[in-house]
Amino acid sequence: MPQDNTVQSVERAFKILEELATEKEGLGVTELASRIGLHKSTVHRMLTTLLSLGYVEQNTSSEKYRLGMKILFLAEAILDRMDIRREAHDLLEELSSKANEAVHLVVPDGFRAVYIDKLDSNKTIRMFSQIGRTVPLHASSVGKAILAFADKEFVEEAIKQGLTKFTKNTITNPKELLKHLEIVRKQGFAIDDEENEEGIRCIAAPVFDYTGKVIGAISISGPTVSMTHEKVERLSKDVIDCANKISQRMGWQPNR
Repeated sequence: MPQDNTVQSVERAFKILEELATEKEGLGVTELASRIGLHKSTVHRMLTTLLSLGYVEQNTSSEKYRLGMKILFLAEAILDRMDIRREAHDLLEELSSKANEAVHLVVPDGFRAVYIDKLDSNKTIRMFSQIGRTVPLHASSVGKAILAFADKEFVEEAIKQGLTKFTKNTITNPKELLKHLEIVRKQGFAIDDEENEEGIRCIAAPVFDYTGKVIGAISISGPTVSMTHEKVERLSKDVIDCANKISQRMGWQPNR
């Protein structure tokens, strides 16, 4: 088979997997083909191969396809080599118990931040966030905690990517963002006050490695009805302490 066809097949296979990842209940061949712009016969043929490999499974009653359990094998292999996730988990559990809100751990992924761990609160209202999802750096507490302590060049490049407006509170002016990041650096934590999603308020602190480089951030997030401004202020010390403990486990020395 020519090399171009092989590359095209791989690209199509991943498009199918990525689209299936957006639907918990799965997708039928017709809808899947329409979404990714391929012929039904092509999609069906590729699904058959992915099915045989275990990366896709089919619901016998609805005949819809969804991601197979074998995907977890690949995901777990990546997560397992992320030491920060392993070192942080028990500390995140402690923080979650104190706050009784959703707690997240993220790492930078290009000019976005990706969730690599999450603990839900015991409340009936759950955060929409999930492991593997990404959030914008300029419009999230974790993202701003990372930007505030990142290299100047990285911040400049991040701004060049564009400061997309998600809500009326999103900071879209570069100068305003830079001033905001100065405040984050001074106080040691960042707040997302309904800047990425209406009705959600978050507080975050950065995580550093042994060289002092920011390598991630942790956050406490919840609906504004429970994550009041008073509660955010009360939790600021807890989120900073937790982030510092994780950083120390990663070799960071606060007095260096």
